[in-house]
This record gives sequence, structure tokens and C-alpha cells, in this order.
Amino acid sequence: MTDNVTNKQEILEKYREAGSILKIVRTEAVEMVKVGNSLLKVAEFVENRTIELGGRPAFPCNISRNEEAAHATPKAGDSDIFGKDMVKLDLGVHVDGYIADSAVTVDLSGNSDIVKAAEEALAAAIDLARPGITTGKIGAAIENSIRSYGLNPIVNLTGHGLSRYEAHDNPSVPNRHMEGGVILKEGDVLAIEPFATNGAGIVHDGSWAEIYSLIRKKPVRMPVVRNVLKQVEEYKELPFAKRWLESDKLEFALIQLEKAGILHAYPVLLESAGGLVAQAEHTIIITKDGCEVTTK
Repeated sequence: MTDNVTNKQEILEKYREAGSILKIVRTEAVEMVKVGNSLLKVAEFVENRTIELGGRPAFPCNISRNEEAAHATPKAGDSDIFGKDMVKLDLGVHVDGYIADSAVTVDLSGNSDIVKAAEEALAAAIDLARPGITTGKIGAAIENSIRSYGLNPIVNLTGHGLSRYEAHDNPSVPNRHMEGGVILKEGDVLAIEPFATNGAGIVHDGSWAEIYSLIRKKPVRMPVVRNVLKQVEEYKELPFAKRWLESDKLEFALIQLEKAGILHAYPVLLESAGGLVAQAEHTIIITKDGCEVTTK
């Protein structure tokens, strides 16, 4: 019994440590998001700084702009710079597989109301989070908060549970009202992430992907493909960036691994009406009387 309790406390401490690292990195990265600065430099800073502070990236630094809602990360050698954009920074840190996930929107576009809508929706959700509450009620609070600004939540994106080496676990936390849902209990670890938009409130897959994850292991014949798979296995089931890999036939190898059902690609997600998207996200641990925010 004592060992089990101790183990639970050790696990919670790792979640907290990941959150503490993320807070430092996020604060420093936000200062770099300025018109004319390089997206690639910000992403590499986030990932390298995470390692310097004793963590590991739980997924590539996402830098999604304007109508991009999620899953955008710079490619190798990317020359893109920030313009008058609505910039989402979505960061993940893990310590021994235990994850902190947080996002912030830096508005360079002059549309601060969209950012406020996402931030206030997140605050409303956190205020409700406690044992016995349903994810449906949290979704209703998020939707009501965003609609009070005359904006739309993105209804086909959700928050999610976090577990060891699993960045998107159950339960899903909707960004809209839903009947029922999962009842939260003490010890649950969740990432709540409202998305607000002046568009239609729906995202679809874009035509490109720079992020992948390993979904199953199986042998492959070609040496060039085996070499890439060996690199991929280092990240376990966590998402990784194409730019983290080295191969003179990288595109070919990734296509073969995806065709074989070994890798899953994460296309950039785009707001269907081209609306601007803001995101706010924190990781929480459900406690006896409420919740603890590890990334605030």
C-alpha cells in the first residue's frame, strides 16, 4: 500500500516537473514571437531549451498561424518569418514520459478579442474542473464563454487526457456543449484547450504534414527505411517532427512507413472558412476538491 501511494506521488511530481519546465520555456518563447523573427529559430529554441532544463519535447513545437489551428511546425531549413499574424504556440514537455501540454496565442494581427475569448473559456473550464463534473459540462462552459464574444468554438477539436508517453489519451474534453460525457475523478490528468474563431468553427486537414507518430512496429526490408524507423523508435509513441530525422531519402522512407501502417501523419489543421483561430491550453490534475494547474 505504501509503495503504491509513493509511486503515485512520484508520478504526480514528474507531471509537476514537466509543467515547471514548460512554464519557463513558454515565457521565454513568447518573447521571441515578433514580426520579422524566424519561426524555425523559435521552434528550435523551444525544443533545445526543454532539454537544457531537464525535460524532453513531448511533441514538436507547434507554431500555427492565422487560419491554421494546430499541427503546424517549421520544416528543415524553413525561412518563414512572423508577419502580422495570430500565432499559436503549442508546447509539450515530458519527464520520464509524464507530459505537460500548454498553448498560448500571441496576437500580432490586432484581433485581441479572439485571444481573450479562448483565454476566458479556458479559465471557465478550469473553474469547473473537479471530481464528479462531466466533460460535457466543461464543454458547455467553453462554448458559452466563446459565444459571448460573438465568436465560435472549433467544435471538432477537443482537449484530451494525458498518460505516460501518450499525448492524446481519453477522455476527450469537448469545446462545445454535449450531453453526458465522462465523469472526472481524482487523479485524472487532462489538457483543456479551447479554440476560438471568427470563422465557421470547423477545421479540416490541410495538404501537408511535418509531424508524425509511430503507431505500430513491424519489420521493414529496405535499409534506408529501416534507418529512419530506428530514429523514429527513439520517440516511442510521441509525435515527432520530420526535421528531427536524418536521411538522404527521408521523404521516400516516410511514405513507405506510412503506407505500411507504421507511421501516422498529422496534417496541418485549417479553419474551414479561413477564419482566424486563437488557442489557450493548460494541463490540470484533478484533485480532491478541484484541480491543480501544472502549467500556470
